[in-house]
Amino acid sequence: MSDITIHGLHHNAYRCRDTEETRAFYEDFLGLPLSGALRIETTITGRGTDVLHSFFRLGDGSFLAFFEAPDRPFEFKKQHDFDLHIALRVDAETLAAYYDKGKQHPEWKMRGISDHGFIHSIYFRDPNGYVIELTAPTEDHDAEMDPATNNARAIVDNWTRRKSS
Repeated sequence: MSDITIHGLHHNAYRCRDTEETRAFYEDFLGLPLSGALRIETTITGRGTDVLHSFFRLGDGSFLAFFEAPDRPFEFKKQHDFDLHIALRVDAETLAAYYDKGKQHPEWKMRGISDHGFIHSIYFRDPNGYVIELTAPTEDHDAEMDPATNNARAIVDNWTRRKSS
């Protein structure tokens, strides 16, 4: 099994309150085309349900997907960015354009631009409460994310030792 290669992300799936509100944010505001929708009326185990699964295409061919399940309560627990956020890569010019666009939409609660050294980011809250980060890599990005030179393993090892002492 050591020859298994994961080729990339197909989709991440999240719950949503309302598919149309979600579509308006991801398609109309962010520009991600609605690329698929699947109504699920029976689960793989044969249980009856009524769920809509929708897919929004990213530039690399992967998708963000959502489930609207009206028969199940959507009890979103507002979370800190450290708990859960969805980060989407853009270039610096696009980040600046979304920063300007975000100022026109206070309902999305934009924050940023944050300088993280290897990326610059802005943040929004989608209609479901999820934090969406748009992030533009800096010139140092590849070096900062290269485990051969960035000491990532040593940093994790030191963190783990510090926690256990």
